[in-house]
Amino acid sequence: MALIEINNLKKHYTSGEDTIEALAGVDISIEAGEFITIMGHSGSGKSTLLSVLGGMNHPTAGEVEMAGVKLYDLPGEELADFRAQHLGFVFQSFHLLPYLTAVENVMLPLAIVKMSTHDKKSAACKALEQVGLGAKTDRLPNQLSGGEQERVAIARAIVNNPHILLADEPTGNLDSTTSEHVMALFRELNDAGQTIVMVTHNAENGRYADRTIALRDGKVVNS
Repeated sequence: MALIEINNLKKHYTSGEDTIEALAGVDISIEAGEFITIMGHSGSGKSTLLSVLGGMNHPTAGEVEMAGVKLYDLPGEELADFRAQHLGFVFQSFHLLPYLTAVENVMLPLAIVKMSTHDKKSAACKALEQVGLGAKTDRLPNQLSGGEQERVAIARAIVNNPHILLADEPTGNLDSTTSEHVMALFRELNDAGQTIVMVTHNAENGRYADRTIALRDGKVVNS
């Protein structure tokens, strides 16, 4: 069985009297260890798909099965626990807390984990080492470049060793050279066994992935 099975996934939004069909029956199968990019023009449904896949946006119809678990059959608290244990998230805007150091930002997902503070800090330092920032653990976000802030965000996403890493336009705010460095890091993480699903508008990013899934009008047009 694939690690992720998406079956006839639909998501509708209501705007006044209009119904907007963001996802119109999506079927995707993703194997453990794959690096997938999801591409499409603005409004194609790619970010909606990622949010549903991440357990943050209940679908109108269809199923998301992950590691043998039907995601939206889980009660709210169990769904939150599943997200915390199995998923890592990387966002375009970094979402780093400006008053916390790099290592403190990376420790945030471990707040609900039963570990000593020492072990949490060790895990966060290890994650920062993994993304090449082992020497900058005590820097505040405003003391880091945009690419370094994105690396802190990636370290935060992998600190709890998630099965799946979800990334939404992770290079959207970066220049081309920095983007290439960040994409090379994602490729390294994938080569080490991390399953990655990334939404991107940049066709260049697709060359780092194993497979690109194209969306148009809420439907898969190429996989």
